[in-house]
Amino acid sequence: MIRFNRAISPIKVLSFDLDDTLYNNHLIIKAAVQAQIDYLNALPDWQAQGKQYWQQCREQAVQQNPALVDNVTQWRKDTLQLGLAKLGYQGEQLKQHATAAYKAFADERSQIRVSDDVLELLSGLSEHYRLIAITNGNVEIERFNLNGVFELVLQAGIHGKAKPHPTMFQQACEQLNVAPEHILHIGDSLDTDVHGAHNAGCQSLWLSNQPAQYAYRGLPDVEITNIHALKHFLR
Repeated sequence: MIRFNRAISPIKVLSFDLDDTLYNNHLIIKAAVQAQIDYLNALPDWQAQGKQYWQQCREQAVQQNPALVDNVTQWRKDTLQLGLAKLGYQGEQLKQHATAAYKAFADERSQIRVSDDVLELLSGLSEHYRLIAITNGNVEIERFNLNGVFELVLQAGIHGKAKPHPTMFQQACEQLNVAPEHILHIGDSLDTDVHGAHNAGCQSLWLSNQPAQYAYRGLPDVEITNIHALKHFLR
């Protein structure tokens, strides 16, 4: 299904969200979080704090540095540092455990394999459009099979504020030397992807393929229920 809610301006760039747009991220995140938990719970003093300790430290970290909301990678790293420091770890021991716990998370986080049919779709689209990625997530794209697919990859925290803030879209326009109305951003979230594209003056395509509640009430320019509906743009 593809539905056009308004007329589309000429497109030069297709911008993709990553997690839950080009692959299902739910099980991957669950496994990554569990890998970090398993590492930390091997430390008796961490395990003794109970299941709420991580969330408590996470909230404390962002209270100390509100800018972390735009950088989920740094937020996780700072939370690990804070949580371990509160338990008395310091110096090299603190660094060792914080680094190893994050590595346990990141290694599982990168166990992504984009399906061959999606890669084929992207390859076909790349013959007609410039392809980029704009993500709020902390996935390391060079570690799985989307590496090399995109001309530009922008990540929140590293390259600007998280969507729906327009910063990363604006940066894409500057780096690619294109006007925002010539970018079509494709993503699964009304709140971050569609709202973010609209904030930046870009066009939006919403992949509506999972149940969720959204605060944003703006209408996406295009709606699809299956990523392969993008084949329409190959015509």
